[in-house]
Amino acid sequence: MTQIELRGIQKFFGAVQVIHNLNLAIADNEFIVLLGQSGCGKTTTLRAVAGLETIDEGDILIDGKAVQHLKAADRDIAMVFQSFSLYPHMNVYENIAFPLRATRMSGGEVDKAVREVGKVLRITDLLDKKPSALSGGDMQRVAIGRALVRRPKAMLMDEPIGALDAKLREEMRAEIKRLHVKQGSTTVYVTHDQIEAMSLADRIVIMHEGFLQQVGSPDEVYSHPANLFVAQFVGSPVMNVVAATVAQNGSGAEVKVGGLDKGFEFPGGLLSKLNGHAAGGLKLGIRPEGVAISREAGAGFVPVEIQLVESLGSHDIVDLKVGSELLRARTKSGFASGAGERVYARIEPSQAHFFDAASGKSLGVRL
Repeated sequence: MTQIELRGIQKFFGAVQVIHNLNLAIADNEFIVLLGQSGCGKTTTLRAVAGLETIDEGDILIDGKAVQHLKAADRDIAMVFQSFSLYPHMNVYENIAFPLRATRMSGGEVDKAVREVGKVLRITDLLDKKPSALSGGDMQRVAIGRALVRRPKAMLMDEPIGALDAKLREEMRAEIKRLHVKQGSTTVYVTHDQIEAMSLADRIVIMHEGFLQQVGSPDEVYSHPANLFVAQFVGSPVMNVVAATVAQNGSGAEVKVGGLDKGFEFPGGLLSKLNGHAAGGLKLGIRPEGVAISREAGAGFVPVEIQLVESLGSHDIVDLKVGSELLRARTKSGFASGAGERVYARIEPSQAHFFDAASGKSLGVRL
């Protein structure tokens, strides 16, 4: 049972603060992904937990015990890096066995532990090979095996599959998740790749410029982003975000974007939920799957023009000119013929998000 807690973590590199008052609780057996752009502080946070970086303020607790003053070797945590860092003169068996031999474990115990890990990672047939004879994916399996073999309290992974090609990354994502489920270990994983984050995480921790932006399940951060940064960082294509105004229209509401006279139809209850933002200072967010396109005019649809069609096989992404703004929509493959075509679009109110334009914070509107 391993729980990790970060309380009020502050970290400076000289005069530059790279982590700002970070608070995070990681449960036993949880798979946490730290997600963010390069330089956001996620790797520094991981290294601080491992003991490879000191912190300037705050507490790092493992199973309730403060460890920020302990050396990395005394924290019983294993770390896997993007670079495989295998010993080239040793075969796979000896690479995995190395951390056990350093503890002066008996030969029989070492052999048993190495072969158990080899079986779990499905590399038993590679134990006699040197790293130079392995593929990138197999080398990363060996690096993970070397970390796993001593049964650490937690596994920390810093972009472990970032150097692999696309096909290998997909295979290794599934392998890492399978391994986590089988071993039941507490895992903290750093990446800038949102696909990795969404497919692996129990919860995603999104960071930006050293600040924690949102913590939640993949569905929570995708469907209910806390602010504009999260809304436009998670998802591919990213969420459409445009300036908007809202006005009463009979018993309903009308959301206008791009200077159009006719707006998108919304339920009348929207106005009361906008906290005075209806006339200005408002951003509308809508994911491409929340924008519907029709060739026929209909209730709630406004006329738009297709600007660009991206064919992605299973579906198309279509850029629509809505007044002075562009909205991206997801359609079935082949629906749109090409640029210049006039069609009609509507926004699904239940998938719309509204943000304060100044602060970027979500207004928490649910329709």
